Amino acid sequence: MPVFDFSNAPEKKDYSECTYTTFRSNEAAASVEQPILLLDNKKREWKHHSTGVFTNPIKRTTFEFKEEDGVVTADILQIDARFVSLLRWLGENHINVRLSGKNRADGYAVYKIREIAFGGGTKLSAEDGFLQFMMERLFASSAPVEILEDEDQDEAGDDMKLTSLQSISDFMTCAGGTMPENIRLWARRNLAVARSHEVTPEERRHAQRALSIMMNIQWKNNYFESIDPEEARRILDEELYGMERVKQRIIETIIQINRTHTLPAYGLLLAGPAGTGKSQIAYAVAKILKFPWTILDMSSINDPEQLTGSSRIYANAKPGIIMESFSMAGESNLVFIINELDKASNGKGNGNPADVLLTLLDNLGFTDNYMECMVPTVGVYPIATANDKNQISAPLMSRFAVIDIPDYTEEEKKIIFSKFALPKVLKRMGMQPEECVVTKEALDAVIEKYKNTTGIRDLEQAAEHMAANALYQIEVNHVSEVTFDREMVRNLLQ
Repeated sequence: MPVFDFSNAPEKKDYSECTYTTFRSNEAAASVEQPILLLDNKKREWKHHSTGVFTNPIKRTTFEFKEEDGVVTADILQIDARFVSLLRWLGENHINVRLSGKNRADGYAVYKIREIAFGGGTKLSAEDGFLQFMMERLFASSAPVEILEDEDQDEAGDDMKLTSLQSISDFMTCAGGTMPENIRLWARRNLAVARSHEVTPEERRHAQRALSIMMNIQWKNNYFESIDPEEARRILDEELYGMERVKQRIIETIIQINRTHTLPAYGLLLAGPAGTGKSQIAYAVAKILKFPWTILDMSSINDPEQLTGSSRIYANAKPGIIMESFSMAGESNLVFIINELDKASNGKGNGNPADVLLTLLDNLGFTDNYMECMVPTVGVYPIATANDKNQISAPLMSRFAVIDIPDYTEEEKKIIFSKFALPKVLKRMGMQPEECVVTKEALDAVIEKYKNTTGIRDLEQAAEHMAANALYQIEVNHVSEVTFDREMVRNLLQ
């Protein structure tokens, strides 16, 4: 339930003064029980869908309903504090809107606001779905100190992108409170540059591009909801066979998040031979956290500028990989999967990429050369993988909780092949289990073939090869099933 704050209730009713009270809510959607605002319905009960305009700032307490018998006004009684700036802006610009609501004993509870275009009314911006975009951002934000998706999924919302200067400016006016303070200040400065005729067209272009990138990232707070440990365990068991010690460590991390409602101070470093499922573990953790994930492949990064971006003084300047990852994710909370961290110390020429990672991993904020702004990283959870942890520098190692991933035993490989790898391939190929049968002797032959290799990638490839061969025999030789014995496996996988 929202916490109501009646501290700003007026002493008397005056149309030039504020007649509403604000209440604080962190609800992620509105409903009749948890509305955006409450309108006075003592004069008459309002329709489920009603059209009209919010009044200008001088009379900023009223909604003017456009009824069959003319314009009828109603005072705003209560309003979710997150939406005060939005409604004020709608009133200033005389935007025609349609309200969806229901009459209650205490007023008309509005749970949806849509833009409508009729009678030559002003359009919100050049961007379709702009109002829904702003509202979804506001629902996803926390109630402001001074003053979290919409239920109709078919309407345009966060699928759109803010690109025009007008839409960016309007968004800052209505939903600027959803961004960290330093980014709001940065946005105002860059908006001034983008509109200025005292700078070069190149500078204006870079400023507008940087604004578009930054405005389209949903900046979330550092409070994390509790995660169901049982559901987390189910995901781990589904994605990984065995690895009980690894699963235990991940569940410990989940329980820590549930107690503190913050991410752990250290990320995870998964160290072990190639093919042992390190990346699969990282994906499973991202799934448990319900975070988008992005990959930084350190083996392909040899210049720090690839991570930090290039300065706007260059015509072909662009943001770095880290900033682009935030942009692609569309939010500030995400899992960074840093592959082959042991290759991060091999920078060439312009510096060491590992030094850039330290600022990202410290959760103090990351500065991209192109954006020229410190980006909050409190919602970043890093998971690194490495084949040889001895090649990782001490400063980098100190930012992680290390989990050693051992290679699988022969018995474990047999179970993984027969219970996971082969069934997965058969399902993908649309084959029934009885169409491709592997005898115990054949399974022993598969394991023997790859006894000197680490991980399970070779086993997965063997399962793919055997299933494809069985399918070929079924389609070409018109057999109903194929049963592999030791000799068949040796001939096929030689």
